[in-house]
Amino acid sequence: MKGTFVVAMLFIICTLFGCDKKNTVVTSDTGRDSVKVYDPVSAKVYTTEDSAKFRLTLTDTITFSEKGQPFEREVVVFVDPSKTFQTFFGIGAALIDASAETFYKLSKAKQQEFLTAHFDKEKGIGYTMIRTNINSWDFSSDMYTYVQDGDTALKTFNIDHDRKYKIPFIKESIAAAGGKLNLFASPWSPPVWMKDNNDMLHGGKLKTEFYNSWAHYYTKFIKEYEKDGIPVWGISIQNEPMAKQIWESCMYTAQEETDFLKK
Repeated sequence: MKGTFVVAMLFIICTLFGCDKKNTVVTSDTGRDSVKVYDPVSAKVYTTEDSAKFRLTLTDTITFSEKGQPFEREVVVFVDPSKTFQTFFGIGAALIDASAETFYKLSKAKQQEFLTAHFDKEKGIGYTMIRTNINSWDFSSDMYTYVQDGDTALKTFNIDHDRKYKIPFIKESIAAAGGKLNLFASPWSPPVWMKDNNDMLHGGKLKTEFYNSWAHYYTKFIKEYEKDGIPVWGISIQNEPMAKQIWESCMYTAQEETDFLKK
């Protein structure tokens, strides 16, 4: 895993930030600089590992050079900069219950330091995206939904739970980013009464008779957040739809997600 992560980080660093080009110049016997012989590309390698002291630590600098025809058994990655596919939209952070509650345990000075480091485009990383949770998830301090049991019409829908920590945290982050962050939200589980296992935990599936109520649930969430001055850029139908977890989770096949979205 360590080696894989190093390679992945190397690829990401080169792809996102560009690699340093260093012109190598050969000096002739006459003392004059000759023409450029080759133009290698170097990349900095950062390593992180839970069983060592490395925490995103600069551990190496690699210089790439030309390679001839590889042998059949060699693993080779070919990068063709003239061929492009998906565009890179941005990097962000999860502004969810756990991080929000922890944030407000910090001093005001540390809170500002955190916001600047993550969202300020000049003095910090300059994140452009944020994610939050719909209903509780595995790092919430309590289990909750936004409606009372059995309320299929969603008349009791209320996001007061989020107004204590999460919504203020999101607003402060948006302000630190200069007034704009792309927020997307994901649910870990529908309410108990919408699921075939009568449990927000341990997987289970959304009952088809509650497709409409659950779809309106997303809409209510988006509108309530907008009322609080937080635009929702997008949502996903389900976090980790194939994972049966001991915490909040809900199972979907690809076809079930398609049917829910379509119908």
